[in-house]
Amino acid sequence: MLYYNHMHEDSAAAVTATKVRVVREGVHALSGVSFALSPGKITGLIGPSGSGKTTLMRCIVGAQQLTSGSLEVLGLPAGAKQLRTRIGYVTQSPAVYDDLTAAQNLHYFARILGTPKDDVSRVLKEVDMMRQAGQVVGAMSGGQRARVSLAVALLGNPELLVLDEPTVGLDPVLREKLWQLFADIAAEGRTLIISSHVMDEAERCPELLLLRDGKVLSHGAKQELLHATNTKDVQAAFLKLAGGATA
Repeated sequence: MLYYNHMHEDSAAAVTATKVRVVREGVHALSGVSFALSPGKITGLIGPSGSGKTTLMRCIVGAQQLTSGSLEVLGLPAGAKQLRTRIGYVTQSPAVYDDLTAAQNLHYFARILGTPKDDVSRVLKEVDMMRQAGQVVGAMSGGQRARVSLAVALLGNPELLVLDEPTVGLDPVLREKLWQLFADIAAEGRTLIISSHVMDEAERCPELLLLRDGKVLSHGAKQELLHATNTKDVQAAFLKLAGGATA
């Protein structure tokens, strides 16, 4: 059986999972996953629908209770109150109010988080939405809505951003712009975990965590994955690992 696993045993890891299991209604959403994610990088959480990506992300942000195992985020137990402003989370569906403008949404969430008022202008500039600040979100395009959701996640200048399928349903031009923005954020030293089932997006991630059926197929640098599987792209590597895992 072909199995590739490169663990980063680093005490300063952004996220450390040890034998994390999540069982919901008798279904094993996660089956004892262990890994340590490097800080200050984009880690792609890659796998088909139903592989456990969203469950793992919910565990990391403290929205999903573990059945067993342990999970540390930025040196604290997942779900700790101290992590509230240190993690930004973007769900698959934009979690913003359609009847409010972009600025009104941001001011609302800024009050909840207790961040300074000038933080709203900062995040609008970061996602290049200053010109649309007064536009009602319900009248925006999918790409603009995605940017507003990302702006909300950037409030408080979090150290860790967890983005669940942030580019799903967007056209290639908008996807390209968002990925450039993600790269810019990572260049500032922040850690991003970005889930996707689209393999060409995995090619953009320097570090990869491949999931299948709630288990880790592979974790490590993209180039190490390609070398270990003797493949030229992530899709081929994933298929080789998945085939070996089920043989």
